[in-house]
Amino acid sequence: MVTVILKKTLNSLNPNSILLRSLSSTATATAGQPQSDTISSSFTFSSDDTNNPNGDEIYIKARKPAPSTSVTMPMSFMTGSVVGKRFYKQVTTRPADDGVGWSVMLDYRTLKTPSKRPLKCSTLSLAKAIAAEWEFQLTDGIRPFTMPLMKLACTALERVPLIRPKIIDSLMARFNQDLVFCRAPDDNVLTSGVHELQVKKIDPLLKWVESEFGFKPVVYSSFFGGKQEDGLVKAVENVLKKTNDNELAAIDALASASHSLIISIAIFRGRLQIHEAIELIRLEEDMQVEKWGLVEGGHDLDVADLKVQISSAAVFLGLTKQF
Repeated sequence: MVTVILKKTLNSLNPNSILLRSLSSTATATAGQPQSDTISSSFTFSSDDTNNPNGDEIYIKARKPAPSTSVTMPMSFMTGSVVGKRFYKQVTTRPADDGVGWSVMLDYRTLKTPSKRPLKCSTLSLAKAIAAEWEFQLTDGIRPFTMPLMKLACTALERVPLIRPKIIDSLMARFNQDLVFCRAPDDNVLTSGVHELQVKKIDPLLKWVESEFGFKPVVYSSFFGGKQEDGLVKAVENVLKKTNDNELAAIDALASASHSLIISIAIFRGRLQIHEAIELIRLEEDMQVEKWGLVEGGHDLDVADLKVQISSAAVFLGLTKQF
């Protein structure tokens, strides 16, 4: 349609001297689109006088698209090992466009979450820590598993607001089977040593729970767990309901790694340090390793992975606090 109109127009102006011989492709792609007073077309008309001194050919040239001002991480970022080569040179931080929070910049691009939302950090400290994770990436590939803070930030922004009640319900559903409530039998020669170690290391934490929430936890030796008092269950649930999105994302990550909501809340409340929490989580396994030996490529990797998960979630909690 556009070709026909152009031919008629040019021939009506000077049919003897102007001859439309060629028209480049893609012009028809703009047919039927509304026009505005401002220049919004992605094409320009021009004649190449060098190769065609008579000026009887008309070309349509596509304008070079403007560079993108943001970069969105693919959904595979949350689970994949490598999502592509490093495409940026400099990583910086700046205040968010709306003035609330901080953004991470990859060159001139604003970093976005997998769902294409701007990655807004609540504190400058968190933004700089995530920027450091991106700066650490090598040129041959971006490795999400080396960016736990970025993953937690995306979770807090996208997942927690949508399914907050489900996260709390899931955490409370496993509360009665919490790691610190499970106690090895003391009347068996094979488990008596574990029982003594649990009394020494875990009982102080259980006393803290009693003083913090007003209810004494019940310990048990059953593989299927026991049942805690309703008052303790409600008190712990209220703690989760009062958390913000960043805090709940961190607690959920801690509980997933430690199999203990009590240990997670103790880290959140400042009762346990990172190394103390890891010691309690690995109490029984470390005792077995000490007795039977360490399996290389097994136990050592488990320890390293646990340290990363607990440390990153605990650090994320600290970085998101407003002072």
